[in-house]
Amino acid sequence: MQSVVESPPARAESAERDVHAVAPISPVGTLPVIATKVAGGHLFRHPMVTSVLSIICFFLLWWAVALWTASPIQLPSPPSVFSALVDLARDGELFENVSISFVRLVISMAVGVVLAVPLGFALGLSARLSAYVDPLLEMLRPISGIAWIPLGLFIFGIGGTLPIFIMTYVAFFPMLLNTVAGVRGSDRKLVAAARTMGVSRARIVRLVVLPGALPTIMVGVRIAFAGAWSAIIAAELIGSPSGLGFAIEWYRELLMSPNVFAYLIVVSVVGYACDLVLQLFRRRLTPWVRGTELS
Repeated sequence: MQSVVESPPARAESAERDVHAVAPISPVGTLPVIATKVAGGHLFRHPMVTSVLSIICFFLLWWAVALWTASPIQLPSPPSVFSALVDLARDGELFENVSISFVRLVISMAVGVVLAVPLGFALGLSARLSAYVDPLLEMLRPISGIAWIPLGLFIFGIGGTLPIFIMTYVAFFPMLLNTVAGVRGSDRKLVAAARTMGVSRARIVRLVVLPGALPTIMVGVRIAFAGAWSAIIAAELIGSPSGLGFAIEWYRELLMSPNVFAYLIVVSVVGYACDLVLQLFRRRLTPWVRGTELS
């Protein structure tokens, strides 16, 4: 009679089947497995879901701290801020101040692009010009835009020009430095290949240098927007009779903290929405870098 000897893996599998047949898995024992699968599921990995959860956690924490402090002036609760936000929107004051500040932002960003991008290309392409201009730029760059407010009040007075000047100054340097870095980081092999083919310098700049520098320039535009949007609040606090910064300072003097927090939320939401638009515009404008981004 021929005997059949089971291999160790086969014996292990048969023993495991016998154990499950005798002692079935308890539902309680499956709970950690189910929880692990839910926690590691695709639902909680979606960026929109994680963003909503983080915002909800933030507002719950804010509400808990507001209840603990029990001081509506020092820290109003989220419901009171939401009520103030609804009242400001119903009166039309909120949209008026947002539109005023946003128009100033668009003007300052447009002026910053017109000034910074051509100068950045010139400095990136000409080492001699860069040697003359860099010392002056490096002396001006450490000066904060807010530091120019006292002098700007003497020059422009109180009005809409001072915030535009401050925002343009703040947005200028990030766009300039990123443009210079993008131009100098262009692929030298492509530039050399274009020269050997007899392509003119203007066409090399337009067809080779500009596409290579555009992703870096768009990063500079995003950084410039963030700085300018932050600077507008400080500029309008002092040098403007309208806008979001003026409204924040006005309601602070009246000790109407819910209105102050309502405007702060509006500032954050508008800034975040504009940054999303800039990211979308960057993807549409530079589709060739999409495959190189980190996931």
